[in-house]
Amino acid sequence: MDCDFPGTPDFATTQWSLVLRAHRNTDSATAALQTLCERYWYPLYAYVRRRGIASHEAQDLTQEFFARLLEKNTLATASPERGRFRAFLLTSLKNFLTNEWEKGQAQKRGGGQRPISLQVDLESAESRLNLEPAHQLTPELCFERQWALLLLELVTKRLQEEQAAAGKGQQFELLKEAIVGGADRLPFPEIAAELQISEEAARQMASRLRKRYRELLREEVSHTVATPAEVDDEIRSLFQVLAGG
Repeated sequence: MDCDFPGTPDFATTQWSLVLRAHRNTDSATAALQTLCERYWYPLYAYVRRRGIASHEAQDLTQEFFARLLEKNTLATASPERGRFRAFLLTSLKNFLTNEWEKGQAQKRGGGQRPISLQVDLESAESRLNLEPAHQLTPELCFERQWALLLLELVTKRLQEEQAAAGKGQQFELLKEAIVGGADRLPFPEIAAELQISEEAARQMASRLRKRYRELLREEVSHTVATPAEVDDEIRSLFQVLAGG
């Protein structure tokens, strides 16, 4: 997939702004941490499961990990200058599992920390994890793959919501395959007839949808890296992971 996306991402408000808010003792910090937990829970959970830890225990550990980020003020050490957000999270999780769990030195869960209420569909998470080739993926590769898939899902959801808000929900459903490079497989004559437009107009619509998808992907990736210069490299890296390279 072509990763040479046009446009310049807006780094004024990024995922790092959530990180910086999340380590402060405020209601805003709790909300920020909640957002971080809900967005990045599954890739971290997948990593813990690939370490050979049972599902319910992995669920508890993953949620406790986020609580500890606040309790230990770990987020205060995070900054864009110290690397990509996914690397920060994975390194922090590894440290947590080693120092707090595997050595049996963890305090009672919760530790007086403000509770984090997450609605987690563990059955769905397990079903998704079972689709991965366990014999081929290390815990680290599993995390990287699920991180990449998560970003693509977030982008697709944003695009779907954006199109629906613009009254273009039907167009999106008919043309969404084009956003991931499947335009050549779309039955454009039938789509054009259903939308009551010309075939050329349908093709142009698919092209605009794909372009907007790329813009949103670039924006989403920019939220997790330090500088605009890293965006293209990060996108290439994510697609290499998905391709098994």
